[in-house]
Amino acid sequence: MPKRLAAAVATTLSAVTAAAALVVTQPLPTSAATGGFDFTRAQVATTGLQVPWGIAFLPDGSALVSERDTATIAQVRPGSAPTRVATVPNVAPQGEGGLLGIAVSPTYAQDQWVYAYFSSASDNRVVRFRLNAPQTQQVILSGIPRAQFHNGGRIAFGPDGMLYVTTGDAGTSANAQNLNSPGGKILRMRPDGTVPADNPISGSRVYSYGHRNVQGIAWDENGRLYATEFGQNTWDEINYIQPGRNYGWPTCEGVCSDSRFTNPIQTWSTSESSPSGLAYANGTLFAAALGGKRLWTLPVGAGSRTGNAAAEFQGTYGRLRIAAVGPDGWLWVATSNRDGRGAPTGDDDRIIRVPPAGGSSPSPSASPGPTVSPSPRVSPSASPAAGRRACSAAYEISNQWPGGFQGGLTVRNSGSVPISSWTVTFTFPNGQSITQLWGGRYTQSGSTVTVTNESWNGSLEPGAATTAGFTGSWTGGANGTPAPVTCTAS
Repeated sequence: MPKRLAAAVATTLSAVTAAAALVVTQPLPTSAATGGFDFTRAQVATTGLQVPWGIAFLPDGSALVSERDTATIAQVRPGSAPTRVATVPNVAPQGEGGLLGIAVSPTYAQDQWVYAYFSSASDNRVVRFRLNAPQTQQVILSGIPRAQFHNGGRIAFGPDGMLYVTTGDAGTSANAQNLNSPGGKILRMRPDGTVPADNPISGSRVYSYGHRNVQGIAWDENGRLYATEFGQNTWDEINYIQPGRNYGWPTCEGVCSDSRFTNPIQTWSTSESSPSGLAYANGTLFAAALGGKRLWTLPVGAGSRTGNAAAEFQGTYGRLRIAAVGPDGWLWVATSNRDGRGAPTGDDDRIIRVPPAGGSSPSPSASPGPTVSPSPRVSPSASPAAGRRACSAAYEISNQWPGGFQGGLTVRNSGSVPISSWTVTFTFPNGQSITQLWGGRYTQSGSTVTVTNESWNGSLEPGAATTAGFTGSWTGGANGTPAPVTCTAS
């Protein structure tokens, strides 16, 4: 059944259960640094997506984004239009179903596996395939109940290397308490779909149960798992997920006093939230809210809430579906305004990127997915200098194609005292030209490029680093890496 009942019924139920629920925090004004990110410097990274649902990052730093209703995977690089790289067969989009979660193998460089959760004509399932051959699918798990609503769909590799899959109750609430049904669960499995020996229920993929519709999961730096969950009419939730625990649906929505069930650490009224994608960094959870049309931030520690929730982007971009910390250290957030319930603009759907505050990189989830492993060239000023200001710069090419490339600079305070600004200079060896740069300001004279910090990422404590990314073109016989790359601090 649809998530919302009549407004009068919801209001009555809210009044009855309010005493038992956690305090619902009111949105706070946007600050310059919430959870380690500078929301005043948010950038639209790309536009023109069609109901983006899942996101996963390739080793080159680009993002794969699944589109629910088109069954298409788009590759996204900031500042460029999305490129459709695969269409996944056997997907049957309907209602809230379609091509949902996406994940990249932790060993992608070796095996090239991309994982997807999608709705077929008869079930929800998890498959894996190579991007260049999506029609050749290995079914990892099938038989997950599907329906018009409550299909779950988020998948991600945990810090333990296992694949976690969130499912919905498919409109049959009894599924959530039935340990023989994969519906209404968080499932844990090996990358090939088999059951790990250390799962909490022997011989079962069930990791936790009693869920209505989980669409977001994230881990902290100590491997603790958190999840967002859609309520029915009264309370949406964030839960600290512990193996083998029962989270109460359909007996409990929100907090209840039944000792059989584990209570959420945070609740919101359904009109404020409808939380989907979830990310973690810097002791903070970031929950993308669909109905609430905002990004909720919640400070957490050791599986508990450590402060009040605050709202960012409230009413700014419309419905929000995805939140993820990219390998670039930025927070990526995607809209869902073309899903039949939003009011899309001409640019929708969009991905917005939020830079780290103060120039320091965040502490991402324990399982951020594959990251770029560059072989940087370090500037001669890299050695620490006691009592004086110094910085180092590392240049990398993360991806290239005929006539174009994507690269980045990592700037680090290599001295022993804080710095307030930095300047990086390098000379391209082979006809390259920068076409767009973010995280810094640049000038190019001939082949020589000078990059200076933005106002928000010039100040760096000793050992702290910030990044600048760019796209460019080249006309020579081969792309090349400049040397030397020098950094000057003040």
